[in-house]
Amino acid sequence: MVPVRVVASDLDGTIVRPDGGISARTLAALRACLDRGIDVLFVTGRPPRWMVPIAEATGLRGTVVCGNGAVVYDLGAARIVRSRTFEVATVRRVVHVLRDLLPGSHFALETATGFRREPGFVVHHDDADAPPPPEGDLDELLVDRPAVFKVLCRAERGRADAMLALARTALVGVAEPVHSSSTFPLLEISAPGVSKASALAEFVRERGLTAADVVAFGDMPNDVAMLRWAGRGYAMADGHPEALAAADGIAPPCAEDGVARVLEVLLDGGMSAR
Repeated sequence: MVPVRVVASDLDGTIVRPDGGISARTLAALRACLDRGIDVLFVTGRPPRWMVPIAEATGLRGTVVCGNGAVVYDLGAARIVRSRTFEVATVRRVVHVLRDLLPGSHFALETATGFRREPGFVVHHDDADAPPPPEGDLDELLVDRPAVFKVLCRAERGRADAMLALARTALVGVAEPVHSSSTFPLLEISAPGVSKASALAEFVRERGLTAADVVAFGDMPNDVAMLRWAGRGYAMADGHPEALAAADGIAPPCAEDGVARVLEVLLDGGMSAR
């Protein structure tokens, strides 16, 4: 078997279940990879502030990729190592285009210093222990020229797939729209050229490795580029059709410990970093 040096995995819907937990079987499989000298890299759409529960559940304190590839974050030091952010003018252009395209839409910004939103933007994931995020119109949100690494667009009457199809056409060459849930009418937009694949490729290159050294797991459109780039990409069986089409293989659903089951087979086959 070709050695595997990096296991790159999405979180929500891939190893994190709907209740926010990670199964003991999945944790054991990830730790078995580490024991064999294989890097485990979480590559998620989550912002850094949502990574504390993951660090607590897994015990991992190394590097993770957040914001769909826009942020490399050190879990142990709780600091941003590197980020790919928007020009303020591009944020304005993205919002202007999507507001015209998706009537009734509202926007929020993920920045290096935290989350901020328009008053009409409905939050579906509350940070219970955090103070309320700053609110204001777009000019107010951008007045201090923040380092924006993700623009969020929510249209309550929209459907995620339909919104994404429109945004992809409208934002060609301007920004990178994706979504990470078919349930919520929410788009996640990154700066041009930013994706989970771009961040993963940089991580791998810094270690003198290539795509062939990587096995990746994901379930949604924001995972597609990563699944295509990796030497072996596995989509979850209950994942989005785009993810399934992009993958080399299909893993059982998250609820059935799909990532663990694939890794167990690969490990039994002699998968190691050596």
